[in-house]
Amino acid sequence: MNKTRTSLFHLVSVAAAILFLFPLAWAVVSSLRSPEDARSGDLLPAAFSFGNYTRLAEYGIGLLGYSWNSLFTAVLTVAGTVVVCTLAGYGFSRYTFRGKKPLFVVILAILMVPYATMLLPLYILLRNLGLQDSLVGLALVMIMFQLPFGILIMRNAFDSVPVELEEAALLDGCGPVKALRHVSLRIVTPGIVTIALFAFLASWNEFLAPLIFLNDGDKYTLPIMLVNVRSGTFGEIDYGALQAGVVVAMIPCLVLYLVLQRYYVSGLLNGALRG
Repeated sequence: MNKTRTSLFHLVSVAAAILFLFPLAWAVVSSLRSPEDARSGDLLPAAFSFGNYTRLAEYGIGLLGYSWNSLFTAVLTVAGTVVVCTLAGYGFSRYTFRGKKPLFVVILAILMVPYATMLLPLYILLRNLGLQDSLVGLALVMIMFQLPFGILIMRNAFDSVPVELEEAALLDGCGPVKALRHVSLRIVTPGIVTIALFAFLASWNEFLAPLIFLNDGDKYTLPIMLVNVRSGTFGEIDYGALQAGVVVAMIPCLVLYLVLQRYYVSGLLNGALRG
């Protein structure tokens, strides 16, 4: 009976894996078709070609230029999100101050505000700060969007760390900063990795915010480039170039998820599902 259940479980798992991997394999195969072959609709390409990737490399400032803009924005977003959310989560978990609960509720309420309604106020704010049409300004916007979820994760992660561990570190001669760095941060590492992964994926794949806050074509990110490059001759959609761009865009996301998935799962379990 157990062998039957195990075999059925493996069969369902293999079927689910094929179902989820098929779109990825289809995108890779389609990216290697010639432009004419991509429009044919045949399941297998007549011949493999790297012409679509060549077109991406020669478009605008080039594939590397747009990828660099996306990477620069994503790295700033991850760094800012991790620092702010870690300190804020520690503060909400360890300190008592007036208005603590209402402030935390207000932060979480931002999750319920429609995304698009915040873009106009942010646009005006960035213009007043002189950060409009800037990748740094775009990163600040992306950090703001990540704060509610990140602070929730980190507050719950620090709640799971016994206060007695930090008190023992203080008795051993550590200051508050050393106790935080050497004791608590090591325990909440899965939570930090989780919010960093979420921040990277959100920034890397974001389309609407760069479209609104960036005007200079040389500062466009990868998603904006994919929309612009999809128009082929006489307005036809260039499916081959589009699929090649999708393959390039998904590689960092897949690599990061595969490398950090064990932290991602434990971070969600210890953070989001607690309290």
